[in-house]
Amino acid sequence: MIVALSLGLLAWAVTAFRRHETTVDPLAPERASRLVSDGPFQVTRNPMCVAMAGVLVAHAIARRSPAGLISAAGFVLLINKAQIEAEERAMAARFGPEWDQYVAATPRWLSLRSLPHRKSCA
Repeated sequence: MIVALSLGLLAWAVTAFRRHETTVDPLAPERASRLVSDGPFQVTRNPMCVAMAGVLVAHAIARRSPAGLISAAGFVLLINKAQIEAEERAMAARFGPEWDQYVAATPRWLSLRSLPHRKSCA
């Protein structure tokens, strides 16, 4: 169930990028032509990272491996520091106040703010 939800979230996020005709490449956030804030991006600023973490958690559960959960937590910490922070700096430089509004409305990962009844910034 967790794998299916995670892969669905990943596919939904990629589809949103494609629909807005902007880059999916996380290594080139400066090439983003639009700020995508609808679809899964209303729930979290990083649905693809949430999806990858979900797959790791599902794997740990399937193997009944507490160490696997530690690996999933390590992934979250590493991707947060090594990738997401750099992406967010690039997006802030590229989209300015629109980015600031999006950050104020949407959590980086998941939180109670992720619950439905949110408005899109797009």
